[in-house]
Amino acid sequence: MPSARYWRQIPSRYRLEGARCVACGRVAFPARRICPACRKREMTAMRLTPRARVITSTVVHVAPAEFQNEAPYALALVETPEGARMMAQVVDGDIAKVRPGTELQLEFRRIRAEGRGGILCYGYKGVPLPSGGA
Repeated sequence: MPSARYWRQIPSRYRLEGARCVACGRVAFPARRICPACRKREMTAMRLTPRARVITSTVVHVAPAEFQNEAPYALALVETPEGARMMAQVVDGDIAKVRPGTELQLEFRRIRAEGRGGILCYGYKGVPLPSGGA
């Protein structure tokens, strides 16, 4: 993600804020001005629960240059209890056990350093919860 766009999104990323459509109820992350489902322009900001469950996942063995030192790693499409979906790297667990339905805690962590200046980019990574979901 280019630096300028990334920095504009920091407040909503840091607080895990999304937006709910007043018309249809769809929740989007990051927040949008126009609903991706019904195209209405009435969106209200909302804080999302830092929990999610895996919808689908994959293990990346051949990573882009900036992530080569992390390969292999699990990447998952996850959904919060409010219905917001996002991509997240799954960390601190056995990547072979990341399956649909796996419960995760979303944590704000360093994603990468960008460019020569080493601008640090942060976002959410998922940490598997113990089997009981506690």
